[in-house]
Amino acid sequence: MTETSERRPIAARRWRASSAAAAFLARRGVSANAISLAGMGFAIAAGLLLALTSWMPQIAWLCWLLAAIGIQARLIANMLDGMVALATGTASRIGELFNEIPDRVSDSAVLIGLGYAAGGDAVLGAVAALVAVLTAYVRSVGKGAGIAQQFCGPMAKPHRMFVVTLVALVGVVDPGQTLLMAHAGITLVVAAEVVVILGGLITAVRRLRRIAAAL
Repeated sequence: MTETSERRPIAARRWRASSAAAAFLARRGVSANAISLAGMGFAIAAGLLLALTSWMPQIAWLCWLLAAIGIQARLIANMLDGMVALATGTASRIGELFNEIPDRVSDSAVLIGLGYAAGGDAVLGAVAALVAVLTAYVRSVGKGAGIAQQFCGPMAKPHRMFVVTLVALVGVVDPGQTLLMAHAGITLVVAAEVVVILGGLITAVRRLRRIAAAL
């Protein structure tokens, strides 16, 4: 993890529990890069669990629940890696790779997995993953041009993961994701995929406008 003031604003970093967790990991010698990779592992597992909700309907509720936990574990790891790097003074330039590349894999794993979930649409899931990568790409282009990183939404990484987590929690009580079918003709999963896609496109445009204005 690189040491930079341009960090995504996360209120949870100021929580005592977060500081305590980061201090605990630092004392145990856990590296920030290892935490970044662990976050990617949680996300890949969550994506597989989402897909399993359609392949193993008899335990779909459990898969939805574990997927929600995996997504949140991914976000916690994303927060703690930077905190541990700063706490241990091990921030480095190569840490930028561990910070960015696993995030792109994580987003893709979760959103593609959502596409194959019960009530999902595989094409929309793949498009959502591409749009998620687009928003990060625009942010990176701005940084490369010397502009402060743009983390604005409405569908930045935390927002995307919130939407998927919400869908997963609904899946615990409605494993087949049938709640919207009778009324709107679509599932909650498809609605969430559309929200992520449209919100992501708006996010990319907003970031591009801010970068252009700064340039």
